[in-house]
Amino acid sequence: MASNDIKINDQSALNEIVLEENEMICTLTNRKVKSTDKELTLQSMIEMMAEEYGFSTEDMERDYKVKYDDPNYDKPKTQKVDLAIFEEGRAHDVANLIRIIVVAKDAKVKPEDKKNGVTATLENILFCTDCEFGCWTNGEDLQYVHAKEDAYGQTELEDLSDFPAKGQTLEDLEKEGERAMPRKPANESLVKTFKRCHDYIYGNEGMKKTAFWELLNLIFCKIYDEKRRYSDAKNGISYRRRFWVGVKERNTAEGCKEVADRIKGIFEDLKESHVFKDVFEGNEMIMLSDRGLAFVASEIAKYSFLDATVDVKGTAYETIVSNTLKQEAGQFFTPRNIIKCMVEMLDPDQNCRVLDPACGSGGFLVMVLDHVRRKITKQLYPDLDEVRLDAKANSPEVDDLVRDYAEKMIFGFDFDPDLKKAARMNMVMAGDGHSNIYNINSLDYPQGDKPDVPFIAEAVNNSIFVSHDKNFPFESAEDNAQGKFDMIFTNPPFGAKVEVDPTISIKYELNSNAPEVLFIEACYHFLKPGGKMAIVLPDGILGNPNMEAVRLWVLKHFKLLASVDLPVETFLPQVGVQASLLFLQKKTEEEKLIDIENEDYDVFMAIVEKIGKDRRGVPIYVRDDDGAELLFPHTKKWLSYNENGKEIVRSRNERIKHLADDLPKIAASYHIFKEGHA
Repeated sequence: MASNDIKINDQSALNEIVLEENEMICTLTNRKVKSTDKELTLQSMIEMMAEEYGFSTEDMERDYKVKYDDPNYDKPKTQKVDLAIFEEGRAHDVANLIRIIVVAKDAKVKPEDKKNGVTATLENILFCTDCEFGCWTNGEDLQYVHAKEDAYGQTELEDLSDFPAKGQTLEDLEKEGERAMPRKPANESLVKTFKRCHDYIYGNEGMKKTAFWELLNLIFCKIYDEKRRYSDAKNGISYRRRFWVGVKERNTAEGCKEVADRIKGIFEDLKESHVFKDVFEGNEMIMLSDRGLAFVASEIAKYSFLDATVDVKGTAYETIVSNTLKQEAGQFFTPRNIIKCMVEMLDPDQNCRVLDPACGSGGFLVMVLDHVRRKITKQLYPDLDEVRLDAKANSPEVDDLVRDYAEKMIFGFDFDPDLKKAARMNMVMAGDGHSNIYNINSLDYPQGDKPDVPFIAEAVNNSIFVSHDKNFPFESAEDNAQGKFDMIFTNPPFGAKVEVDPTISIKYELNSNAPEVLFIEACYHFLKPGGKMAIVLPDGILGNPNMEAVRLWVLKHFKLLASVDLPVETFLPQVGVQASLLFLQKKTEEEKLIDIENEDYDVFMAIVEKIGKDRRGVPIYVRDDDGAELLFPHTKKWLSYNENGKEIVRSRNERIKHLADDLPKIAASYHIFKEGHA
């Protein structure tokens, strides 16, 4: 076999601006600033105010000095705020100030801090100016306040769960209730929200072992509520949103109880719904206090999970999952850029029945669903620009097609029942592909004593019945799921800690005690002839002399499509393992008759030098020859709406760093290679 060996090493300098160590570019001023914890949080707040709240960057000013008269002092006072927002199109004067944002130095500064906390930094400005609303954050905590007059005409600060967006008043927020429209999260908003909620449950509710699952139940409630609103509307039924929290509702015991009652009611309904009843046993309860439930609900109620991109939701969710479900017994989560590269290289479409036999939290399946979603969107709206196309990716017509594909064509198996539930939640957020996630031992299938084994054959047969290959030519079609899948994406467990029952391994031709070896053969049996798989494997299988028999077995049963060598940083800091990506195609019976020594076909091969992070997991960026980080011009665009509901494409020009990640270039190179060897 010939090979096409590609070494990715892009050193091109495309911009004259470079960054020294610990420098970044402010998206508001387009100037260099020090990359501190505070600065990173401030940049996040600028993007949030622009993309979520609709304030124009032209109406913002950072490091703004507010001058005001304090009745307790003879002279005017001056206080700097990190971000000031002014009335649209008006001068940046105190008289036109409508929002102030204060960013603490880092997460060590707590909201109650007497010098740098909420009251200390916001009270004087809000009391002594006409500005009513302020926001304080330390990068983790996010607190909104409103300056109001009490019954005696004295100004006081009251806590809010949110403050009004552009064109809104506080009265608008209070009146909206069930009619409120949650917003699409910007940048890392959802990641921070999930973490904030998890940390609150962990620290304030005393639920260290169950914090993740309590949060998971509320996320289920939120998604169920959003889906009911749209599904009932399609059937001509008016469904009133129930997962909402008034901006002041969590401030009183009565308000917290009302929130808790609403959401616990949703939870009971969803456990009985046809969509989610197979996720729950039916006896689950939300164990949070009314106050804790109201806090978490108020944090996640403000965002639309259906409108958020799969990448945003996936990153947020998997951040919590990976921190909760510890990497034991060889289990660790595959980085998203690895998953994305593998999916893009094999390029599944609506006709592909896809399986991950070791699905974990569902990362591969979610990425497949997102990939197919983008294909469906382009097919339906071929003439739309990129911004409007992105918006249409979550439209009801696309959602219906994605849901149909997910329910019929995507399957995930895992040995761990907790990961089954985590994967189902991930798939629910991605597009309702949770129904085919099963708790089985893939290496023992079609035998085994795991509870879901009996359900798989029927599910796969139902998939065959409604898909393009309904006239399935294989005799085993009625027996089990083997030989039925077009594509497999997987990162099987491997390592010395993972034990395989000898009664299972002896059933395999490869008869190994290494699970990663047995998974190769198991995947072979799950694939159709001509089916393809992308698998993460330790380098030992490809290089160790004592693994030669395994390699010969692979070459006898598969065509080798591609091999991509990964650097040791790939899975660090979780685990240090040298691994590769192997892309294989199951041979037909006719192809297996050809002696491997006489086969003649080209194989794509590549070496990944940079994976977007270092050994500590810290992101790394493209640098020039002197080691300085490069900046690249970029126009960020997003879809917004004016006061009349008309679509407006907003944009801003910025200079951004590019991750030093070879994987996107490798995926692109593979498709060029395929075109040249078609």
